[in-house]
Amino acid sequence: LTPAPHLSCLCPGPGAGQEVQTENVTVAEGGVAEITCRLHQYDGSIVVIQNPARQTLFFNGTRALKDERFQLEEFSPRRVRIRLSDARLEDEGGYFCQLYTEDTHHQIATLTVLVAPENPVVEVREQAVEGGEVELSCLVPRSRPAAVLRWYRDRKELKGVSSGQENGKVWSVASTVRFRVDRKDDGGIVICEAQNQALPAGHSKQTQYVLDVQYSPTARIHASQAVVREGDTLVLTCAVSGNPRPNQIRWNRGNESLPERAEAVGETLTLPGLVSADNGTYTCEASNKHGHARALYVLVVYDPGAVVEAQTSVPYAIVGGILALLVFLIICVLVGMVWCSVRQKGSYLTHEASGLDEQGEAREAFLNGSDGHKRKEEFFI
Repeated sequence: LTPAPHLSCLCPGPGAGQEVQTENVTVAEGGVAEITCRLHQYDGSIVVIQNPARQTLFFNGTRALKDERFQLEEFSPRRVRIRLSDARLEDEGGYFCQLYTEDTHHQIATLTVLVAPENPVVEVREQAVEGGEVELSCLVPRSRPAAVLRWYRDRKELKGVSSGQENGKVWSVASTVRFRVDRKDDGGIVICEAQNQALPAGHSKQTQYVLDVQYSPTARIHASQAVVREGDTLVLTCAVSGNPRPNQIRWNRGNESLPERAEAVGETLTLPGLVSADNGTYTCEASNKHGHARALYVLVVYDPGAVVEAQTSVPYAIVGGILALLVFLIICVLVGMVWCSVRQKGSYLTHEASGLDEQGEAREAFLNGSDGHKRKEEFFI
C-alpha cells in the first residue's frame, strides 16, 4: 500500500509581495506524489516547472519533458499542480516553480522518497539440536530510513543484536538472535518484523521462521486389543517420533525368533491365529543419528478352556472356606463353655468355721446360732 503524500511545510517567496508558494512532499517509493505551486496576483505571465536536474517539465501548461509519469493535474490563475506516479529515488530533490514577470519569482518544492522494507529474509546459521542453542539472522537489504528489526517468539519479544550499513541513499539492516532449544520447540514459530516511516502507521513487514530442532527418537507399542485368546489376531503398532524421523523399525521377541506366521511391515507387527507358544516379550527398536529407542510388549495368550475351568472351581473353594470357618467358631464356643464351668467350681467357708476345731465353744456357738457372736461372713476361695 502506498501512503498518501505527506505535506511537511509551506515555503513562501521572499518579500512581502510573494508571488509563488510551494509545499514540500514526502512519498514512499512506488507511490504517487503531488507537487503544487500556488500563485498570487497572477497576471498571465509565463509559469515554468523544472525537475531537480533543471529540466523543464511543463511550460505554461504544456508538456516539455517526455516522461509520462508526470501529469499536469491543474493549471489555473491560483494554482499549478502536477502528479508524479511510481515515484523513484532518482526523482528525489527540489522542484522549481518559476513565475516570469517583470521580476522573476521562484520557489522550490522538495520531494523526499522513502523506501519501505521488503519482507525480511530469515536464515539459520547451523542445524539446531535439542539441548543446544540456535542462532537466527534477519536481513532487510534495502530501506530508507533504516528499518527497525524486532524478534518475537510465542508473542514475546526476543532481544536481538542489530547492525546497519548505508549504501547510497538506502540502508541494509541485519539482526541476529540466539536462544536455547529443546525437542518441544520443534515446529515452533519465530517472527522477524521490520518497520520504518515508509510504511503506513501500524503496519510492518514480517517473516515467520519454523524451528527445525533435531532430537533422539522415542518408541511406544500400542496393541489392537487388551485381552488376547487363542485363535485371535493381534496387531502391534510401534508409535515412533524423532527428528530426523527413524526410517526403519526392527521387531524381535526376546532371545527367540518371531513366530513364522508373524508379519512385520514397518511400524506394524501382525500375529494371526495366536497360540500359547506365541507368548513372550516383543520389542520394537528405532534409531536416528541422535540416539536409539526401544519399546516392550509382554504377550500372554489366554486359553478359554482353562479360564472356564478356573471359573467353575471358584464356588467349591468358597463353600469349603465357609465350612472351615463355621467349624472353627463352634470349637471356640465349646472351649469357652468348658472354661467357664471349671471357673465356677470351689468351696465356701465362713470366717468363724475356719477355727472350730481349735475352739469348741466357738463351734457350739456357731452351730446354735447364738446371738452373742457376730454375724458370719462368707469368703469365696
